[in-house]
Amino acid sequence: MNRLERVEGQAISLPDADVDTDVIYPARFLLITEKKGLGRYAFADRRDEPGFPIGVGNDRPILIAGPNFGCGSSREQAPWAIGDLGIRVIVAESFGEIFYSNCFRNGMLPIRLERDRVESLRRIAEANGTILVDLKAKTVVAGDLASISFEVADDRRQALLNGWNDTTRILALHAADIARFEAAQKRAAPWLWT
Repeated sequence: MNRLERVEGQAISLPDADVDTDVIYPARFLLITEKKGLGRYAFADRRDEPGFPIGVGNDRPILIAGPNFGCGSSREQAPWAIGDLGIRVIVAESFGEIFYSNCFRNGMLPIRLERDRVESLRRIAEANGTILVDLKAKTVVAGDLASISFEVADDRRQALLNGWNDTTRILALHAADIARFEAAQKRAAPWLWT
């Protein structure tokens, strides 16, 4: 997983409420199991709508979404597809809980902010302004807005800053404990290690 410390660039505005995981990644593509290239299926049923802001070749790393973004089924392909579009940060008033967790597991930062803050960022996105998200400082800076602070659980923050997935996080934080356990097990049950 790639590290995420600072993300700066223009943002996409998608104000629709209740965008579920089937809209993000339609069910008919679920048999595709490789992560790479899933961006071409992201929002497949909406791309032809006039003015729909998300498409392949996106060069905007931040998405300003509507409330309850990513609700619906626990479809891990939804964050995979969004990530494959180059999006690293999603800002919304609220998220589907499973989608929210899956974003962290896939190297993206979902940020929950109050509605007025999201709408201020949306106006900047729609005016093609630049937004800076700093995970170390836990701030969003854009245009003439005062710095906006956000909350993120420290374990999730550390995982993104270090580029850890669940396994590499355990290895990084508990390597000595694992080595002690294995050494003790080799002495107590050597037949397991032949």
